[in-house]
Amino acid sequence: MSTQRRQHGQRGQRRRRRIAIVGAGPGGLTLARVLHIHGIPSTVYELDASATARDQGGTLDLDEESGQRALLHAGLLEEFRPLSRPEGGELRLLGKDADTGFHIPPPRDGDGNDRPEIDRRVLKELLLGSLPEGTVRWGQKVRAIALGAAGPTLTLADGTTVAADVLVGADGAWSRVRPLLSEADPVYTGVSFVDGLLNDVDTRHPAVAELVGRGSMFALADEKGLFAQRNGGGRIRVYIAVKAPEEWSLSGLIDPADPAATRKRLLDLFPDWDEGLRALIADGDGPLVPRPIHALPTGHRWDRVPGVTLLGDAAHLMSPFAGAGANLAMLDGAELALALAAHDDLETALHAYETAMFPRAEAAATQSADHLVDFFRPDALRILRDAFTTMTAGGADR
Repeated sequence: MSTQRRQHGQRGQRRRRRIAIVGAGPGGLTLARVLHIHGIPSTVYELDASATARDQGGTLDLDEESGQRALLHAGLLEEFRPLSRPEGGELRLLGKDADTGFHIPPPRDGDGNDRPEIDRRVLKELLLGSLPEGTVRWGQKVRAIALGAAGPTLTLADGTTVAADVLVGADGAWSRVRPLLSEADPVYTGVSFVDGLLNDVDTRHPAVAELVGRGSMFALADEKGLFAQRNGGGRIRVYIAVKAPEEWSLSGLIDPADPAATRKRLLDLFPDWDEGLRALIADGDGPLVPRPIHALPTGHRWDRVPGVTLLGDAAHLMSPFAGAGANLAMLDGAELALALAAHDDLETALHAYETAMFPRAEAAATQSADHLVDFFRPDALRILRDAFTTMTAGGADR
């Protein structure tokens, strides 16, 4: 057989693979897109009824060596650039008196920024728009998963069964696929967030807009924090962060029927903080949402199970304090797709992907766990100021 005919047969074999992806987050969509680039179809099963069924969250800074590299493999890097916000690279580190402890100004025109920001919603629209119609099956809840001699089988909530040659769990922290591979469960980190939102900030909340700037702001003291990030569309997303028992944020703190009382309870946690910082809580427009922060064990791994693997939070859930979650998920998706495109044997492909993914995820999870501790030390402001000063090597205002 000629080399050309053999390669054509290999490509045909790969196109016939049944690849089921559970979860339409950045990682699962990147996987589907890079597979599509290589002529390999896949189907994404997503619990949400549509792409806009719920709030997609805040903004992401896509790292050059992970998120942007994944978009390069997806053929979307040039489309990403005009959608991103390089000015989101501004960083302000404040004390509870709102005095600036450290400042990285917005990049100037032509300076470049290797971690430009993009709203999660905009990134998702970019990825979804690059996929063939019907790739994502919306409103598909996975009720059960079975492993058999012929491979994994999904049972959906409507009773439909789906047989697959490759099943990928891209379904986040509480993955339904992960138990096929691992007994590990996410563990509470000891830190809880409450998420809030301010809209039309430049007009309605100009003092808050000035305080936060064009990117991210961290105010730290008393082993707690107020974090804010500028999103597109004139919005600022706020994260009220405290060390607390896991039950704290789920035991009556948030009362949807009485947002004023909820805000007062949160403000009482910051009694002697600057009023400008307290306005991040007091002036919020949207609902307040509790988010206890969980993580999988650092270095989470599993033995090879034929036809099944994980990516993103399903594989290596970590706290947000390394800024790595979405970046790693997208890189996972791209590299898994490239491995499936490069190898005829599925197990060889999955082994190659996991061999590269495990140490990369462990390094990021270690950094994330270390940073979580640093952010909630009594002297967190000094620790982070010193760390950022070292990282920027003189390129910021002190």
